[in-house]
Amino acid sequence: MNRRTALLAAALTLTTGLALTACGSSDSAPKLQVDDAYMPQPISSMAAGFMTVKNTGDTADKLTSVTSDLSDDVTIHETVGNKMQEVKSLDIPANGELKLASGGNHLMFMGLKKKPAEGDKVTVELHFATSKPVKVEIPVKASTFDPKKK
Repeated sequence: MNRRTALLAAALTLTTGLALTACGSSDSAPKLQVDDAYMPQPISSMAAGFMTVKNTGDTADKLTSVTSDLSDDVTIHETVGNKMQEVKSLDIPANGELKLASGGNHLMFMGLKKKPAEGDKVTVELHFATSKPVKVEIPVKASTFDPKKK
């Protein structure tokens, strides 16, 4: 084998190894799915949104922002004790879930452009630190809706 053939073989081996490494890393990416989304029918110019973001991947991610045609001001909130506060992001653990629920972490829609009624659907786009955005249609439920009593 001459020097040129040896160099080409080494380059091919290195390129193949890098390609296989890249393929392997995509298997560990976050795999996100949204379930149990709902919004209680708003009674003021604000609304809350709830859902569960499941991650079946081996890599954690973060919910970093939310956009919606319903409001230009959708924020992510956490509840610690009895105190609600806006946060920049919420963690979605690897092989775990982020639960947005009444009395806990949730989305806040401020300055609604219109008040959705029970039976309507509100479209939101969830943005993450590493995953592509996910569009979700959130059904509007009665203001007294309790997901535990479906």
